[in-house]
Amino acid sequence: MPMRPFRARSAAAIGTATLAATLLVTSCGSGAGSSADTASDGKVTLTVDLFGTFGFKEAGLYDAYMKLHPNITIKQTDTQDEGQYWQALQTKLAGGGGVADVQGIEVGRVASVVQQQADKFTDLKTLGIGDVNDGLVPWKGAAIKTADGKVLGAGTDIGPEAICYRTDLFKAAGLPTDRTELAAKWSTWQGYLDLGKQYVAKAPAGDSWTDSAAGMFTAEVGQQKVRYTDESGKPVYDSSEAVKSAWADATSLVAGGLSAKLAQWSPEWSKSFSTGKFATLSCPAWMIGYIKGQAGDAGSGTWDIAPGPGRTGNWGGSYLAIPKAAKHPKEAAELIKWLNAKEQQETLFTKQGSFPSSTDAQAAIKGVTDPYFNNAPIGQIFSESAAAMPAQVLGVDDGVVGKAFTDALGEVERTGTAPDTAWKHAMDNVKKANGS
Repeated sequence: MPMRPFRARSAAAIGTATLAATLLVTSCGSGAGSSADTASDGKVTLTVDLFGTFGFKEAGLYDAYMKLHPNITIKQTDTQDEGQYWQALQTKLAGGGGVADVQGIEVGRVASVVQQQADKFTDLKTLGIGDVNDGLVPWKGAAIKTADGKVLGAGTDIGPEAICYRTDLFKAAGLPTDRTELAAKWSTWQGYLDLGKQYVAKAPAGDSWTDSAAGMFTAEVGQQKVRYTDESGKPVYDSSEAVKSAWADATSLVAGGLSAKLAQWSPEWSKSFSTGKFATLSCPAWMIGYIKGQAGDAGSGTWDIAPGPGRTGNWGGSYLAIPKAAKHPKEAAELIKWLNAKEQQETLFTKQGSFPSSTDAQAAIKGVTDPYFNNAPIGQIFSESAAAMPAQVLGVDDGVVGKAFTDALGEVERTGTAPDTAWKHAMDNVKKANGS
């Protein structure tokens, strides 16, 4: 899931992006009229409901858009936990009311939207922006298109993977801090576990190698084309070799005492970024913004980034969709086209770390470095990860299955449940969620 919260671009770069954005908005706005619900004075309040931190507000994009469109006011609500967000959205969609003009959709929910809820969302072609995904990596747009050609959302970021690590904690434990050397040592997940054992043997009591088994599991299964569902649409989560391997590695992490046993997205987990509770983190591109937001200025220079095991993988990535019950669909369409244009995707990466799905934006950010992370070449690291990224097969229950596994790993970590028992609990919870 995208949990992104910064590196300012130069004034010249921002000015160029703003000019291009102005031209884009002008061309986009000319094709869409005002919705019937617009106030008599022409003022429109657009509501945006998201999960985690997409970064639009933090990067100043809403302010820029409202400056270009004085008649528009954007109000965003967000829920930190995507699971809670999704449940609330389902309730609103079922009742036909309370939805926002723009709703975020996490990649693990896309197949469900396309195959089971297409009648709840607006075909963007009917709003004049059916081409909104044309400049993205091909699989990004394909995932949100129905069999009969409806375009149900606009693609935002993707989640190429790496490893974020604390250089100060590595030095204290006598481990190397050079990115290239570390990438070689943890070129496999077994190498990552082995280096973790070296770390905990020398680190102060209470310091852990990584935050959670769930984070490692999610990153590892994210490197495979087939994980929970095969190409025919058949659920294979209970027999997938990719899942079994990731489960074995994640439970081995716990058995080796390498996990801080933190529930991801919990308040305790968020606080741990500023307390040095763990030394490494499975790190999709959007995570670097979250680290900055939680660790603050004090964390600058203590973190670094290196290519991770396998040097690829995809964790997360999102879409923006317009429910059929939205009050301002045409204005919402203008907004999401602008937010997902090359210039804005580039800004989101340089300020927030959200890796662009736009191929032109990807080309533009390859040379980006990040002072907060010891001038790590984040553009190069994440671009190389993205280039090797598999086009994952998405199933309607991916979100449910992924949560069942990560919840079960939490049992192993925090209640001492045996891995075999926790695996059975995961299987039972998937069946229960599906009503079987």
